[in-house]
Amino acid sequence: MDTLLTLAIATVVIVLVFDYTNGFHDAANIVATVIASRAMTPAQAVIIVGVFEFLGPLLGGTAVANTIGKFVALDGVAPLLSLSILLCGLIGAIVWNLGTWYFGIPSSSSHALVGGLIGAVVVSVGSEHVVWGFAELAEGHLTGIVKVLAALLLSPLIGFWAGFVTHRLLTTALLAANPAANSRLRAAQFVTAAGLAFSHGANDAQKSMGILTLVLLLGGFIPSFEVPFWVMLACASSITLGIMSGGWRIVRTLGFAIYRVRPIHALGSQLTSAAVILAASLGGAPVSTTHVVATSIMGIGASERPRAVRWSKAKDIALTWLITIPGAALVAIQAYALVNLFLGGKP
Repeated sequence: MDTLLTLAIATVVIVLVFDYTNGFHDAANIVATVIASRAMTPAQAVIIVGVFEFLGPLLGGTAVANTIGKFVALDGVAPLLSLSILLCGLIGAIVWNLGTWYFGIPSSSSHALVGGLIGAVVVSVGSEHVVWGFAELAEGHLTGIVKVLAALLLSPLIGFWAGFVTHRLLTTALLAANPAANSRLRAAQFVTAAGLAFSHGANDAQKSMGILTLVLLLGGFIPSFEVPFWVMLACASSITLGIMSGGWRIVRTLGFAIYRVRPIHALGSQLTSAAVILAASLGGAPVSTTHVVATSIMGIGASERPRAVRWSKAKDIALTWLITIPGAALVAIQAYALVNLFLGGKP
């Protein structure tokens, strides 16, 4: 087996490992409010979320995959080097995901992936191989890193204000309701949690689909950037297995440490997050489920009792968001140095 094929297989495996850690890391984002509001048991949550998470990548299109697969320009780079770059970028994202999961920090897998790939590309072949998108922005077009970062930065703000407004609407609609309404609010979460899981799969799994398709293209295994069905199926399976394994350390942070979540808050957060993430998926914008869910909870809390929101925890999360891209980039740079050494010099 030649070096290129071996490296291609290794990179495909690492893509699927990243997809698994993405699901593992983001499981809490989907089930935190469901469990905190006692709408479902963990077992029920895992089953429902697992089914709809699997359907998301298969039925959600490939718009996000196209965005992610085209923000690095490696067409003119030697296949062995280009695959090494992707491999190291993915390693940077995986290490960051596992580290933040271990410490119970809800950081962004999307930021980690972007940071890892930028770090690996810049250190190996130079910044000109990153599609930054600044020139296109001046012409009124969103593309490349500008599009990715715009989605990642704007989605938390949209999540916050959408959560704020949604909670006001729900409280107005339930103004005359008695405590028994909590049972109906919990039951409704079987639908909203399924919607959130579907939208998460439709957005997050597509990031891995885009990178895996790019691996096949750069390795010369497919003629053009079109996502094969087996890639969709493999990524859907990997992220679903990650979700069902569950990164439960982050449940406490999202479900309890930001604001005390009750059934009305959980329903509002799930409605808001599902709508924002699904809209982004249809528009080809990669967003962070972690960002959207966390800020929707903050928006709901700010709508009801601003002083009860634990803003100090929000600051900790925001700091993690800021350091994720450079942190994952540094890990990817170190990984590239090791791979370069292993291959006996620049591939």
